[in-house]
Amino acid sequence: MLQRETKGAPTVTVPTLSSLERSTLRERALKALRTAITTGQYRPGDHLGEVELAAGLSISRGTVREALRHLQQEGLVVAGSRGMLRVRSLTPTEVEELFQVREALEGLAVTQIIASPGKETAVASLREALDRLGEAAGDFSAQVEADLAFHFRLCELSGNSMLMQTWRHLEGPTRVVVMSAAGERRKVSMSAAHHLPIVDAIERGNADEAMRVLHEHMASAIAKLKAAPDGPDAADDAHPRNEAG
Repeated sequence: MLQRETKGAPTVTVPTLSSLERSTLRERALKALRTAITTGQYRPGDHLGEVELAAGLSISRGTVREALRHLQQEGLVVAGSRGMLRVRSLTPTEVEELFQVREALEGLAVTQIIASPGKETAVASLREALDRLGEAAGDFSAQVEADLAFHFRLCELSGNSMLMQTWRHLEGPTRVVVMSAAGERRKVSMSAAHHLPIVDAIERGNADEAMRVLHEHMASAIAKLKAAPDGPDAADDAHPRNEAG
């Protein structure tokens, strides 16, 4: 796992060779960097230098460059001034737009699930996803994964492959937004109780009600996640940092 330090190259815990037998160096770098970003070790606005990352991961700059290019495609990394790569930072307007697009996609999934003959099976699957979300409470990283898994499962159950692919492109930016938000706001947004009304509405089979509930869910997430961070460090956290560490 990649760790941030104030000076020098990041410290990296390198997996044993046995665990890397089926992984390429690029995949290893990609996983380490993605984890560092999605767990908050690198924050929105932090600079990602190829030289430092290559030294920390004990791999070539070219391999790091390929991993960073993939993270750009995922929406986690962007090119700033002079081409310097940074962890993506979304403005409040972009956060709102992100969840509006997700609402449109997941709303389509909801209506297709309700109209499908497999609605009962889909509801059972969603309730299992809710159980996993509830079990993840108290473990922030696990909760993020369970929350995203619930929403992707919602899209997957629609049977619409293009919908699923489009949603996947929004997963990276969503992770960045969640990691940037203040702790209590993001915890509430990811609770099982916050998602339960969506499943209940689908089970009742009322598409209008389900769309209304989904809209309220997304509007609540927008309100909580696009607000400036709380606490004494709010001013610093509301703006991109100049460098990592």
